[in-house]
Amino acid sequence: MQCSENINCFDEGRICVPESELPTVVVVGGGFAGLNLIKKLKDLPVQVVLIDKNNFHQFLPLLYQVATSGIEPDSIVFPFRKLFKKYRNVIFRMTEATSIDTSSNTLYTTIGTINYSYLVLANGSDTNFFGNEGFELFGTGLKTITDALDIRSRLLQNLEKAAITCIEDEKRRFSNVTIVGGGATGVEIAGALAEFKRYILPTDYPELKNIGMKIFLIEAADRLLQGMPEKLSDKTLEYLSHMKVDVKLNTKVNFFDGSKVILDNGETLDTSNFIWTAGVKGVSVKGLPSDSIGRQNRILVDEFSRVYSLHNVFAIGDNALLKTPEYPNGYPMVAQPAIQQGKLLANNLMNIIRKQALVPFKYNDKGSMATIGKKKAVAWINKLEFSGFFAWLIWSFIHLMSIVGVRNKVLIFINWFWSYFTFDKGDRVIIRRYKEEVLENDTIKN
Repeated sequence: MQCSENINCFDEGRICVPESELPTVVVVGGGFAGLNLIKKLKDLPVQVVLIDKNNFHQFLPLLYQVATSGIEPDSIVFPFRKLFKKYRNVIFRMTEATSIDTSSNTLYTTIGTINYSYLVLANGSDTNFFGNEGFELFGTGLKTITDALDIRSRLLQNLEKAAITCIEDEKRRFSNVTIVGGGATGVEIAGALAEFKRYILPTDYPELKNIGMKIFLIEAADRLLQGMPEKLSDKTLEYLSHMKVDVKLNTKVNFFDGSKVILDNGETLDTSNFIWTAGVKGVSVKGLPSDSIGRQNRILVDEFSRVYSLHNVFAIGDNALLKTPEYPNGYPMVAQPAIQQGKLLANNLMNIIRKQALVPFKYNDKGSMATIGKKKAVAWINKLEFSGFFAWLIWSFIHLMSIVGVRNKVLIFINWFWSYFTFDKGDRVIIRRYKEEVLENDTIKN
C-alpha cells in the first residue's frame, strides 16, 4: 500500500503518493525513453510515478551548443511538472534511485521507498572514463547540462587566463582544446569550436590573435563517425580539416594531467582544455540479479524489455542491452532506440494488464546525422546519404521539431537565426566558477 497524503511519509520511510487501486508503474529517469513511455501512458488506467534526480528533461543532442556558448542552457531543458501538469495519472518525485528489492517490489531512493507493480529503469548512461583518473579529474565528459556548463566555464576561464599572461607557451596551453572521440558529439563540438575560433576569438580576445587557438580531435579508429557510411566519414574529415581542426585518426590518448596530453605515438599536446566523448556506460541500480548486467554496465533485457529473470522489472534506453543477430552488442546508445522502446513498452504494459499478447521490439533505424558548423552537416536517412547545406537544413529542422516546449523551440530558432546572419553566438558570460581538482603529485603517474 502507498501512504496517503495526510501521513508524514518521510517519518515512515516512504514516498508520499496518492493512494490508488490502479497498478503503479514507477519510471526511473525522464530522458527520451522514460518521457516517451509516460506520454503513451497518459490518462490510461495506471498510476505513473516518475523518479528523477533532476526536475527537468534535457535535450541531450544540443548539449554541445551550450558548451560552446551557442545557446543558453534553459533553451534545452523543460520542467517535468510543467510538462505533466495535464496528465491526471502522472506523479513526479525528485529523488535518486539507490537500490531495488525485487522480492517485495520495492524501490529505495534517497528520500524513501516506494512500492511498484511494474518498475521501468530508464536512467540512461554516464560518461565512461575507463578508470583513467587524469581524464576524469582534469577533463570533462558531455552527458548532462552540468557537464556542458562545466566545459563552457572552463573554456572561458582559460581564455581569460590566456589573455592576461605574458608567457606565450601559457597562452597556447590555455587556448588549445583537445577533444577525444570521433563520434557525433566529438565532431559537432569540434566544428562549433572551430567557428568560435574563427568568428568570436578575434573580437572577444584580441590579445590572442597572434597565438592561434588549436583544436585537436583524437579518434582511435581509422575514420570518424563509425556508424555512418565511409563516404560521409570522409566528407566529415574534409569539412573539419578545412575548418583547421587537427584530426588525428588511429590515435589513442595515454595521459592527461591538466596541462598536457600524451598520445600513444609519443606526441605531446599542450592544452588545459580536455573534452572526453569517447565512452559511455549504462546507469544501473543495485539489487538487480548479477547475471543481468552486461557489456558497458548495461542491463540485459529480452525482446519485451524485461530484465532477465524478472517478470515486472523493465529497462529501456541507453542502459538496456538487447542483443540481436544484427546488433550483437546491443542497440546504439542514442535517442531513436530509446524513443521507440519507450513507446512500445507503454503498449506492452497495457497488454500485460489486459492479459494480451506482447509485441517484441524491433528497431527501426531511421539513420543518423551530425552537423559540422554552419551550413555543413552529414546525414544518413533511410539508407540515403546527404552532405553539405541540404543535410544541415535536415539536421536543423529535425532537431528543432524534437525539442520539448514551444518556448524552447522559439528560443532555439531565434539563437540560430541570429547566429546565421551575424556569425555571433550566445553571451559568453561566466556565471559559475569551474574549480579544478587538486591532486597530490604522485596521484597520477605518466
